[in-house]
Amino acid sequence: MSESVSRSSNRVKSSWKEFWEWTKALLIAIALAVIIRTFLFAPFLVDGQSMVPNLADNERLIVNKLIYFIREPERGEILVFHATAEKDYIKRVIGLPGETVEMVDDKLYINGEEQHESYLQGVKEEYRENGLNYTADFGPVKVPEGHVFVMGDNRPNSEDSREIGPVPFEAIVGRAELVFWPLSEVHMLHWGGEGT
Repeated sequence: MSESVSRSSNRVKSSWKEFWEWTKALLIAIALAVIIRTFLFAPFLVDGQSMVPNLADNERLIVNKLIYFIREPERGEILVFHATAEKDYIKRVIGLPGETVEMVDDKLYINGEEQHESYLQGVKEEYRENGLNYTADFGPVKVPEGHVFVMGDNRPNSEDSREIGPVPFEAIVGRAELVFWPLSEVHMLHWGGEGT
């Protein structure tokens, strides 16, 4: 009788031990997920057409939240920022702190120097063939320190720094790194010289 009580007691202890191990593993996984999402990476849904032709409506991205703790944004990078308390925008960095941004006859000038926007080459040529400018003239606009000037790639249909003004660093969530959905469109977003 005492032997069966002992076996039953051991089974209960073993079950509790296994339950506790699974609980610890689950709690650690949840804590890691919260840390990763809060400080390192987060998913983001492209909502709208403002980044066409390079990002499409309803594409899902991974945003690197750590990069701008290490360094400031660079021209050509695509970033996510808090446009309002309820809404995040995704746009491309055009002007950096202290720079003067201007668009004249569909040509982008930074500090008076013309920039080659390779990421818009095809669409600009299509507009030109139809006798149109892809981007309306604006500026010159001086970018304040601690801010970036951003624009959507879909210049005729983007609410960006031309309307809302330069974006303060503290409003920036992170840099878009990877399109992960839909699966047919999975690709890394590349930087390095794309803004010039």
